[in-house]
Amino acid sequence: MSENNPDQGAVRLALAGSIATVTFDRPHARNAMTWHMYEVLADICTELSVNKGVQVVIFRGAGGEAFVAGTDIEQFKTFRTAEDALEYEGRINSVMGLLEGLPMPTVAVIEGWAVGGGLAIATACDFRLARTGTKFGVPIAKTLGNCLAMENLARLERAFGHQRVKRMLLKAEFIGAEEGLACGYLESVLPAESLDPAVEELCERLSSLAPITQTSMKRGLQRLVNHQIPNGDDLVVACYTSEDFHEGVNAFVEKRKPDFSKFPRVP
Repeated sequence: MSENNPDQGAVRLALAGSIATVTFDRPHARNAMTWHMYEVLADICTELSVNKGVQVVIFRGAGGEAFVAGTDIEQFKTFRTAEDALEYEGRINSVMGLLEGLPMPTVAVIEGWAVGGGLAIATACDFRLARTGTKFGVPIAKTLGNCLAMENLARLERAFGHQRVKRMLLKAEFIGAEEGLACGYLESVLPAESLDPAVEELCERLSSLAPITQTSMKRGLQRLVNHQIPNGDDLVVACYTSEDFHEGVNAFVEKRKPDFSKFPRVP
């Protein structure tokens, strides 16, 4: 389920009894997601959705420095049109929907950074455990000048709370692991040596419980939220076709700090 090209990165699936582990493997880029990695993740989620032998799925990043540090910004260089923006956000929404819709419980094991698309992946999971010192954020107002689709925004808002998400999005702040634990986003925050035993304990508990009840209640909770999500295509188009976005991409490619102050605030 992966390629060996380090530039494309890999998403690897391993099965051990009733536990599946999905690893984002592009450590030289802090596991930043390429289009290829999103495609493989979608394929893995589709495969797991019909695997009746899997009781729990673990998601984690390779290398110990990051879970996933967002989507690789280099890939946005060719974006020019509203169609580019809507196709991208539609693709990401589709992958997140497949992950969130997995019938079995999912666990994100987070070490280091969970940023942007990586935070979206972690938030689409049912449970999250983090290593001490982990940071969470979506600093797009500081880096790229784009936005989130409504579905991903809704997941963040219900997981972190409205004001914390405002801090992450409008102030480009990062939320620390202890704050993530205090607000209920994380199950636990642990030193590196204690993380894997805690994951194993949680997986054992989840895999011992009534699977049909778990699946039905997962789907019920998703229905409560998803039917309330409004359309946000106009916001996506406004951001991805803006001078802000092109400045953010160009600054990344040119390895400089973006200067958003020279652009007007268009309502």
